Amino acid sequence: MRWMIWLLMLFVVAVLAAGTLGANDGLVSIYWSPWRIDLSLNLFLLLLLVSGFALHAAVGAVYSLIGLPERARLWRTERRASAAQAALREAQAFLLAGRYGRAHKAARRAVELQAQTEGLDHDAEFGALAHLLAAASLHRLQDRTGRDEQLARVEALIVRPTVPSPVAEGASLLAAEWAIDDRQGERALEQLLAMPAGVARRTHALRLRLQAARLARQPLEALRAARLLAKHQGFTPAAAEGLLRSLAIEAIDSSRDADQLRRIWQQLEPVDRRDALVAARAAERAALLEAPADARSWLRPHWENIVSLGERERLAITLAFVEVLDGLPADWLALLEKAVTALPNDPAIAYAVGCAMAQRQLWGRARRLLETAAQAPGGEPALRRRAWQALARMAEYEGDTEQAQRCYKEAAQNA
Repeated sequence: MRWMIWLLMLFVVAVLAAGTLGANDGLVSIYWSPWRIDLSLNLFLLLLLVSGFALHAAVGAVYSLIGLPERARLWRTERRASAAQAALREAQAFLLAGRYGRAHKAARRAVELQAQTEGLDHDAEFGALAHLLAAASLHRLQDRTGRDEQLARVEALIVRPTVPSPVAEGASLLAAEWAIDDRQGERALEQLLAMPAGVARRTHALRLRLQAARLARQPLEALRAARLLAKHQGFTPAAAEGLLRSLAIEAIDSSRDADQLRRIWQQLEPVDRRDALVAARAAERAALLEAPADARSWLRPHWENIVSLGERERLAITLAFVEVLDGLPADWLALLEKAVTALPNDPAIAYAVGCAMAQRQLWGRARRLLETAAQAPGGEPALRRRAWQALARMAEYEGDTEQAQRCYKEAAQNA
């Protein structure tokens, strides 16, 4: 179709030329004393057109010849810029391929070419990215001194940009990650906390913050980071629940006195305090730090909802409760009897309430409950052993040596 259109246009031009130039009646005379040149009008117009084209070509050739050095300079600049870009891509490819020595050399070559290339030498992001690739390669090569030097050059090139720069953000994240690799948790936390809020809340930054906090032995900070990660769906629900519970327990275990334990308990989220396993661990820690009243106050909401707890949670709550029976007030007795009434066949509740009744010197009620826990067919061996040991202590208190020996024998069989 295109050739048909060109052919049609050629026919039109031919018709127009034949119609206008067919009659060659005009004459052009050029006088140049003592000569005279006579030309037909058509030939004169043709020569004039050819002369114009020739003059234009000559002027273009002269300009091309004059601009040849500038074009050569631009060509060399483009070649160096292309070589610098190729060296930067090569450094990144070698880094991903695990060839860290070659990646470092390619990054250095990219920096050298940038310094020699006009226009590219003022590109701060290009230089920062090249130095960052060199730093990453040196980190893998365990050259921490060289890595820190390259990282300092990156920070010098990108000094707090007003517009967020991906290279600057990447440098901050890599610096924190390398500090974690160096086992410097506090330094990594400083890097992460100095980031803008938008960067610090990204999933990768939160993962680094979690690792840094655990490395720096700051379980509360790690717990906050883990909770944000869970909100960002950084873990599966089951993994998030287990991690948050373990971090809360780790924070509780870090307490050194009762006051510190109370502060940590108050800093926990309400959802953590509602976790039966976390409350049980806090109560056990309070028992070690001689704060049974606080422990009982933390366990009371779980005793009030003991029916809704699972078997594992009930066992943890009851065992922790036994550790804080000293000074048990009388208002607990109604709550304990309510739990026994609701779950009469639960050996864990029978054991805990039996121990509480023994603490209040209600020997008959205590003996019946402890015997129920000790003889429960589906109870845990450790729980049965504890129940037999409690019965043995009661027999010793009453002076029944034979009964105490029999109970100790049963405890040994459940060891």
